[in-house]
Amino acid sequence: MRSTEPKIRGFSLVELLIAMALGLIVLAATTQLFKNGMDATRLVTQSSEMQQNARATLNLIAKDVSMAGSGLPSGGLSLPAGAGSTPSFFAVDPTQAWLANNGYPGKFMYGIVPGAGNGIEIGGPATIAATGTASDAITVVYADYAFPLNQYTTAIPAANPLGDKVTFTPPVPAPAGFPAIQSPTGIQVGDLILFTNNLGSAVGEVTGIAPVAGGSTDISFANGDPLKINQTGAASGNIRSIIGGGTTTGTRLWAVTYFIEVPAAATSQPPRLMRQVNGQKPVPVADNIINLKVTYDVCNGANGPNCSGITNPLLAPFSPSQINKVNVQVMGQTLNSYGNKSRSTVLTTSVSTRSLSFKDRYN
Repeated sequence: MRSTEPKIRGFSLVELLIAMALGLIVLAATTQLFKNGMDATRLVTQSSEMQQNARATLNLIAKDVSMAGSGLPSGGLSLPAGAGSTPSFFAVDPTQAWLANNGYPGKFMYGIVPGAGNGIEIGGPATIAATGTASDAITVVYADYAFPLNQYTTAIPAANPLGDKVTFTPPVPAPAGFPAIQSPTGIQVGDLILFTNNLGSAVGEVTGIAPVAGGSTDISFANGDPLKINQTGAASGNIRSIIGGGTTTGTRLWAVTYFIEVPAAATSQPPRLMRQVNGQKPVPVADNIINLKVTYDVCNGANGPNCSGITNPLLAPFSPSQINKVNVQVMGQTLNSYGNKSRSTVLTTSVSTRSLSFKDRYN
């Protein structure tokens, strides 16, 4: 007897293959869409971080530049010169020099020392791979009035006629909260101290600090300091040259240098902007800063109409003492690139220096 139940058929092999293929296509599309979304999220996040880094970098440089020359003698400070002298340096810590051309021009410490094309650390590449160009450096020098060193009594002991040791005594009675020499914000080895009296001005690099009886502190300025500022045998421009000039005041100086460090490829670290102060070790300001460009306006009435956007005011007829505006450009890049989706940003600012002089170039 023949069964009357309906015949139940399954999917054929062809139908299964087609269904699997369509499923894989949908799954692949979904996965790619998810990956694109994650990449976009990372890129947006990194772009935001890049802009924040570049903006913070620009703000920090602008703050230092706005103080350039504060507390320095007009036209710059003479460094050790004449017979027995050697060049003095910036961008040096106790272990190494960070820039190739790091001597003060003409043995003068100006408020701003330009570094056209000199902004990549020694040992790094000639140019930054991401831009194919060299970076600039800039050194800014100004007085630190936050620490009241000028309120200490300054005396060069008779036993140190070369000026390689100076005694600082706090006021008596000292005001409440008056900071000590060796307080957390006080003087450190490697700091620069500017001395001024009626014979002129001189600067020294701190090489030692030792408390003495009565609350005073002896600060040493021995030869052989990393910055080669202490040169007791130089004919002029050293601390010895102003001994006997009456009441002497001391002020801490900040000599701040910005440059780009390009780590070795093996470290997989990106280029980063460094800030080096006095004779201390440099510290990173921001990662993935791939270029620093600095130009200067030196319009002073004598340089003619072509006096803005100067890349190297160390060349005649210009002088660093004539700089009245600094134009800073910082370029940042995202940490990772996804195919052709790497992003970069350029931020610029212009800062008038404290010695700004007005010249109408249009009359």
